[in-house]
Amino acid sequence: MAEYRIAQVNIGRIKGALEGEVMAGFVARLDEINALADRSPGFVWRLQTEEGNATYLRPYYDNRILVNMSVWETPEALKHFVYETAHIELLRHRHQWFEKFSNAYSALWWVPKEHRPGVDEAKTRLAYLDAHGPTQFAFTFKTVVPADEGFQRSIKWESFQPCPVG
Repeated sequence: MAEYRIAQVNIGRIKGALEGEVMAGFVARLDEINALADRSPGFVWRLQTEEGNATYLRPYYDNRILVNMSVWETPEALKHFVYETAHIELLRHRHQWFEKFSNAYSALWWVPKEHRPGVDEAKTRLAYLDAHGPTQFAFTFKTVVPADEGFQRSIKWESFQPCPVG
């Protein structure tokens, strides 16, 4: 069986300008948390521009939506980073900085070992999860779906736009 990694995307609609007072607590911790991810066991890659993060990418029509995307060796490594490091502090305070979504705002999916997902792929996975619930194509921590070799071979990876940055 081929080797796969876990990709994740999460989005959030900010409550104010990144340079403003509302977002100051989030922005102040961004470099620290990104550096923590970069050195965490199981970390492979994250979406980032020359600034070292992806906060100025705006792939949605609503330019208040931020996107975060990364690839990890295993779901367990990602879950450890999200819930058992300083990252959890930002999750606990996210409602100070981000509006609540009624739709899916986070998705996981399997990617070939060397694949780096692009923003259009992440948006497609998130929309699919929202429309169909957890499947082999996109799922959540609550319902991790093991990689299926046949399903993975059926994906037309070239149909996704390559990652523009990072």
